[in-house]
Amino acid sequence: MPDSIHLTDHFLIAMPAMEDNCFAKSLVYIAEHNDRGALGVIVNRPIDMTLSTLFQRIDLSFVSGSMDKQPVFFGGPVQTDRGFVLHRPLGTWQSTLAVNAQIGLTTSRDVLQSLGQAGHPSDIVVTLGYSGWASGQLEHEIGQNAWLTVPADPRILFDLPYEERLPSALELLGVDLANLAGQAGHA
Repeated sequence: MPDSIHLTDHFLIAMPAMEDNCFAKSLVYIAEHNDRGALGVIVNRPIDMTLSTLFQRIDLSFVSGSMDKQPVFFGGPVQTDRGFVLHRPLGTWQSTLAVNAQIGLTTSRDVLQSLGQAGHPSDIVVTLGYSGWASGQLEHEIGQNAWLTVPADPRILFDLPYEERLPSALELLGVDLANLAGQAGHA
């Protein structure tokens, strides 16, 4: 992407003035950003479903453990009937987008089967749906002050409760959500 930004493995932080209800108060993890567009998942908006409920609905066994009560998240408005598993380590699943050497985004059933039977990968965020932008669309939205961007921290993704993810991502920028203005000016 000449003369452009590269946001793979970054967080998008919705600005307070975000008018799109799908993205208001959202923290999006960007799994891929190139000249064709961008793909990511919202990582702080749980839906009324746990992993155990999801496994029941898709007829997979789930060995009860510490992850069965983990929430499933609204990943974005695209393909909301399809599951996306953001995970660490990368692994060797049938359909994985390698974000970096440690993190992958997998859409194949085998990662869920492994999770249900063996509890691996243990670092996961499961979403229904994803967020997508056409070529140049995300750059335009950033130019309109809809998003702040910061390199992602895997600790925020996998170690923190979902309600702490957005404020922690803002802290990476040295910003407090309470002090973030709803509108930004242009010089």
